[in-house]
Amino acid sequence: MMVRTLVSNALLAASALVLPDAAAAQLRLPRLLADGVVMQRDARVPVWGWAAPGVRVRVGFGGHAYDAVADAAGAWRVTLPPTHAGGPHRITIIAGGETRTVDDVLFGDVWVASGQSNMEWTLADAAHGPADAAAANDPMIRHFKVPQSFATRPEADLAGGRWEKADAAHAGAFTAVGYHFARELRRSEGVPIGIINTSWGGSRIEPWMSAGALGLGADAEGEIARREEAERRAILDSIRARVGGALPARDEGLVDGRAAWADPALDEAGWTEIAVPAAWESAGYPGMDGIAWYRTSFQLTEAEARAGIQIGLGKIDDGDISYVNGHEVGRMENAWTQARVYAVPSTMLRAGRNVVAVRVEDTQGGGGIQGDPALLYVQANGARRPLAGTWKFRVGAVSVKLDGRNNQVPTRLWNKMVSPLLGFPIKGVIWYQGESNGDRMEDAVAYRALFQRMITSWRAAWGGGDFPFLWVQLASFNHPEADPGTPSNWAAVRESQSAALALPATAQAVTIDIGEADDIHPRNKRDVGRRLALAARHVAYGRPGEFSGPVYRGQRVEGGRVIVGFTHAGGGLVAGGSAAGELRGFAVAGEDRRWVWASARVENGHVAVWSDRVPHPVAVRYAWADNPAGANLQNREGLPAPPFRTDDW
Repeated sequence: MMVRTLVSNALLAASALVLPDAAAAQLRLPRLLADGVVMQRDARVPVWGWAAPGVRVRVGFGGHAYDAVADAAGAWRVTLPPTHAGGPHRITIIAGGETRTVDDVLFGDVWVASGQSNMEWTLADAAHGPADAAAANDPMIRHFKVPQSFATRPEADLAGGRWEKADAAHAGAFTAVGYHFARELRRSEGVPIGIINTSWGGSRIEPWMSAGALGLGADAEGEIARREEAERRAILDSIRARVGGALPARDEGLVDGRAAWADPALDEAGWTEIAVPAAWESAGYPGMDGIAWYRTSFQLTEAEARAGIQIGLGKIDDGDISYVNGHEVGRMENAWTQARVYAVPSTMLRAGRNVVAVRVEDTQGGGGIQGDPALLYVQANGARRPLAGTWKFRVGAVSVKLDGRNNQVPTRLWNKMVSPLLGFPIKGVIWYQGESNGDRMEDAVAYRALFQRMITSWRAAWGGGDFPFLWVQLASFNHPEADPGTPSNWAAVRESQSAALALPATAQAVTIDIGEADDIHPRNKRDVGRRLALAARHVAYGRPGEFSGPVYRGQRVEGGRVIVGFTHAGGGLVAGGSAAGELRGFAVAGEDRRWVWASARVENGHVAVWSDRVPHPVAVRYAWADNPAGANLQNREGLPAPPFRTDDW
């Protein structure tokens, strides 16, 4: 039981003399409670830790003492009274013959920043990042990076981490989204802002959820292990069916340095066809890691062959060795975000048919030749010819490394990167994740229920009520589709994210206008942080002003046109910043469910959508694609409308 007494600093220091003698007190604080910590203002904040069982612990703060006794497991806890924003303060903890102090303590607003790589992405690597980091000079912004770590059951403490101030020496390593979010809130709220950055690139949502939230029983780890083994067997069986027999464990295409499968005279009779660019997972090899070979050819004139060429091979996940006519022209390792561009000298070329062979090695996650089709080309005498299309494909070696993907396994990150934070009061959460749940349509659809369950379970586990939960809707990515009826996994993920707005105290930052077709990590993190801060000002701080782009409200059909209404129109609906501009990104369909691109314009505070090819429209879609390039509906505040559809097909 906590006992609160008024004491002077001298009396607090002397109290060590009257505590029980415990030479082996083993006084320890959680890693989060360290010098420079930001604690939530105006909340009852716990101070906790571990000591020898039965030892009396005294915590001194603000001229008061708070007592506790370590339980049989050595755990102890006291609670500080609500404290207004400010600092610095000192907290002193005494147990037996040991004393610990936590200095430079600030009270302000604490935000948890979580998700996958776009949240983890550092300021130094973002657009304008080096300049932003060099200019950072606000000790009231502080950042705690939770190390990438995992556990098979919930643990009480983090694997590491420390609080750092936003200055030129440290800000470059901050989460870029979190830094820009914090900087915006500092301007508007004027209180210290603490960012607890618990994120892991490539992670799915399930690892961030507890066993209970996922409906797992008492033997959660056993259930997960059985699921993993069943998944591994299913993946292997699927690949066996594709290759028509036993799985190769050794790459026969490259033996003792000789690239037999790069030989231009190779008989390709046993090879299959594959679309390039595309991840091989989406081409019938889901879950496969290992090695695969790609082959195609191109034609050159005699003059072009004498001059030499440049060849672009897209973005290859993860590593490649690339050949032209059996000669190696370049290689990269662990460079899945980099476009391959290799120079090919005349000595490797010939007039007529030239053969390209690419050996791709994937260690985990997506594999293959990917990116924008425009990145695949042959450039001869200054002119480019496309290489995207149908290539030949053959599996060289197969591995399924489920044991090395802890950021994919349910509960693993919750157990080590979230559970130790529970009970530490926070203002709210900012979340940027979903890319890794968008590889398959069934996962994208399932994300709707998972995401809402994660939000409610985090709130329940934290015990802080319905604290604000804000997220970034997926940015645009991949090459734009010419057909508006093409199924889109990422559009389905965005729809699943938007559905969570039904929960209280939620908002999303829409980013389809600032994505990058050939990079899953758009570098513009300033606008992401700014839009999250706009949402926070409304949801967390009750500030007036528009914080969202136009949100679909309803439709009516008038003749051959569909009239669409919106909330969050702000100062008015506009197209690309101009009310007179042409709206783009809309598609319309009739009862036949065939989607065609549509004309659209703002009329009387609504959007009218039509197409001469659909005389009797029944449904509209907007920005319904992985990369809805050109979609430009926004309000006068410059906030983009989130993608939507009016059908349920």
